[in-house]
Amino acid sequence: MSYSLYIGNKNYSTWSMRPWLVMKHFQIDFTEIMVRFDNFDANSKFKKTILPLNPYGTVPILSDNELVISDSLAICEYLAERHPQLPLWPQNYKIRAKARSVTAKMHSGYSHIRQHLAMNIEAVLPEIGQIKLRDFPTLRDEINFLDNHLSSLLTESDSSYLFGNFSIADAFYAPMCLRLKGYQIPVSNVLKHYIETICTTEAVAEWIAEALEEKDFVVMDEPYRICR
Repeated sequence: MSYSLYIGNKNYSTWSMRPWLVMKHFQIDFTEIMVRFDNFDANSKFKKTILPLNPYGTVPILSDNELVISDSLAICEYLAERHPQLPLWPQNYKIRAKARSVTAKMHSGYSHIRQHLAMNIEAVLPEIGQIKLRDFPTLRDEINFLDNHLSSLLTESDSSYLFGNFSIADAFYAPMCLRLKGYQIPVSNVLKHYIETICTTEAVAEWIAEALEEKDFVVMDEPYRICR
């Protein structure tokens, strides 16, 4: 196995973050290749670099010698199959099924949070968070659902992570934790503790530190500011 993981900016790229965390946390060796975000035009450097590898023109991308896999969940499932000795998913089949269900919800859902609270690790935007909560009831409803759902899972697991130990599910919810933290969204004490746990998990803390060092300002990813 010779893995290369293509990612976008750590400050912005939630999808890149997820498989990167899994590989870092479980000490799966890989070469990181960052393709910095730009304006994503057809002739942009980003698209010219990514399109020959992935016809969808997106990151993350995992290459394993001649095999190329796109999509964060597909990458994580592939890693779980290739490394069955590592507990990327919970070992109990019932808990594993629940973890996959929760991860799939994160993969395909929470559209209002994605739309209104874009991840921006470097920025702290409490006023924007409050304006969004004030103006978009669908966002409030979605955050309340998320809070209740995760709090229930955390209470059931009796752990600081969703299903006992850190797993793919936690890696998928890590960017969500950073969104809620950056916009200082009020949440329950249970979810607040989970956010703190995630942010101090070694792989997540490493990603955050490296995101803060980027110093890029990508206009299309900065809808609330005109400069840093």
